[in-house]
Amino acid sequence: MSQTDQPSLSPRIYAISPIVQRVSRSGRLVAAIIAAGCLAALATAVFVTPSPTGVSSHESIGLARCQFLATSGIPCPSCGMTTSFAHFVRGNLAASLWVQPMGTLLAFTAGIAFWAGLYIAVTGKPVHRLVRGMPSLYYVVVPVGVGIAAWAWKIFIHVRGTGGWG
Repeated sequence: MSQTDQPSLSPRIYAISPIVQRVSRSGRLVAAIIAAGCLAALATAVFVTPSPTGVSSHESIGLARCQFLATSGIPCPSCGMTTSFAHFVRGNLAASLWVQPMGTLLAFTAGIAFWAGLYIAVTGKPVHRLVRGMPSLYYVVVPVGVGIAAWAWKIFIHVRGTGGWG
């Protein structure tokens, strides 16, 4: 077997493509819209004062009260997300994690998506190579699993009366 017949030893992610890859105009527009949406969510969280109870921070920006919490007495899967985002944008990661772990993960993901979207929109270069090697099952199973665990945590701290931070 000659040296040219051997498979490449470098992983695909690090192999430099001989073809210059560019994102289409519509792809760049989508990336810009994603970046703007993520920035809007994070910027909105700056104007929200985190609730000391760990829930209902969203009411300060005119959103309705959580009917699931009001009728059942236990928080819904998204209870505490706004509070978690508000703590996250202030740099208080411990409070963000305590109040709603999934909110911390989503706020972090929004930050990453903002920068990735902005990079794609400005340069036209794709970043999909970075996640290509990951099995697609992880994109569903891990977030759903973390979401269920975060909801269980939120119910646990709410029932104990320690749902807020501070």
